[in-house]
Amino acid sequence: MPRTEKLERVAELKRRIEGSAALLLAEYRGLTVSDITELRRTLREADASLTVVKNTLMQRAAAEAGLELTELLSGPSAVAFVDGDAVSAAKKIKAATKQFPTLVLKGGFMEGQVLSADDANRLADLESREVMLSKIAGLFKGEMARAAATFVSAQSRFLSLLEAYKGTLPTEPEAEPPEPEAEAPEGEAREAEAREAEAPEAEAPAAEPSDEDGKE
Repeated sequence: MPRTEKLERVAELKRRIEGSAALLLAEYRGLTVSDITELRRTLREADASLTVVKNTLMQRAAAEAGLELTELLSGPSAVAFVDGDAVSAAKKIKAATKQFPTLVLKGGFMEGQVLSADDANRLADLESREVMLSKIAGLFKGEMARAAATFVSAQSRFLSLLEAYKGTLPTEPEAEPPEPEAEAPEGEAREAEAREAEAPEAEAPAAEPSDEDGKE
């Protein structure tokens, strides 16, 4: 491989290392092109892409990215660059080892830590992110349902206590309507009106004579 092409390949591998959530390394000794194509298709379902690499180029790219993967880069190597859930990708590779017995999960890199072969296989035995989120959602749903039931029960008890408390209060007497004012008998009212009509009007006082009247 020409030097320029090697440099470009190293730069590309470094970019993919830095852009991946995790790396999983496998030895694909004995696999055919068809087998590797099948494995690539399976890993795409876990949002990961499988690339066959030269160990020297991968080691150099990893070093430039700040990783030390020398111990994992022995024998024919293929790297799964994981963009999604590393657990799901590890499960896919481990399941493929049953179909392809010569396929070996050698280790990987995730969250700043280099994973040994045992670590990578234990990772594959964990529950996937989707399963864990589903269980967490189920727990939250159960807690919310219990909280709602507790609230309804408490509200019911409060209303019952409130009704019982109301029953202990003395009942207030109903207010009596005001008595109507006494009206004068009809005959007396007519006599009073007649007396007022017959009463003489008060005479106006006589005007005093003025000085002009005496001079005439």
